[in-house]
Amino acid sequence: MQSRPLGHTGLQLPILGFGASSLGQEFRSVTLNEAVESVRVALDCGLTFIDTAPFYGRGMSEVLLGVALRDVPRDSYTLGTKLGRYDLGHFDFSARRVRESVDVSLHRLGTDHLDLVLCHDIEFVPMQQIVDETLPALREVQRAGKVRFIGFSGYPQKIFRWLCDRAEVDCALSYNQYTLQNTRFADETVPYLKSKGIGAINAGPFSARLLTNAPLPKWLKEPEEVKAAARRAAAHCTARGIDLAQLALQFSCANPDITTTVAGSANPENIRKWARWVAQPIDVGLLQEVRAIFAPVHNLGHTEGLAENNNP
Repeated sequence: MQSRPLGHTGLQLPILGFGASSLGQEFRSVTLNEAVESVRVALDCGLTFIDTAPFYGRGMSEVLLGVALRDVPRDSYTLGTKLGRYDLGHFDFSARRVRESVDVSLHRLGTDHLDLVLCHDIEFVPMQQIVDETLPALREVQRAGKVRFIGFSGYPQKIFRWLCDRAEVDCALSYNQYTLQNTRFADETVPYLKSKGIGAINAGPFSARLLTNAPLPKWLKEPEEVKAAARRAAAHCTARGIDLAQLALQFSCANPDITTTVAGSANPENIRKWARWVAQPIDVGLLQEVRAIFAPVHNLGHTEGLAENNNP
């Protein structure tokens, strides 16, 4: 698996990382065997960066991940989790909860240190607190040796420049905004992060199943014209003998300025398939055809979080 540097951290991450949200039964019931096997297959396939959060399964993802990693050498993978979001509407970015959350995550994951800790979905709260209280508390935890590098995650592109203009972070994660249909992360944010030496992490190359052949979930927030274009793109790829998801994953992993793209599944066969896809050359002609299908809805999306944290 090819790797790239994460900003100025000194970390080298695989271009495809393993997202452990599915282990928290966010999308379907998952057995312990499925969870353990998915993690082991991910590591065997070179997906040695693992991303999780207390929010995923309200702790279940971290617990099952800790079980799966119990006998795995700690220096064979890079482990990241998050803090601040604990339920759909429960956010707590206080300094006290920062310290508590890191300790709880360490216990669940069965490790003495975390490689990355991100403030989770900061667009849902007044972000000045992240600058004034959350990040300083995280730096204290970092100095104590429990965390190696810190950053934040979110959806609106406005939050990245706003926060990084006011605070020092090591990395930042954007989700569902560097895909075949939506490239705002690369268009608006990645060059800025690169100029400051901040590592760029992309998550959600399939944009919550939008860019797959799977039925679209009812909770998908994208506009109807985006969904319609995605169905046309999927049918076009099928007619050419390729899964739209393959093209989507290859595209998201190809940007040299984005360190890693995180994709998650509790199905070991999916993970093996993804590793094969990333190792194969992308069909440039088909890519051009699919991007033409998405051209009328390019960068159309939805809003997340507080109005003040979204672009006008």
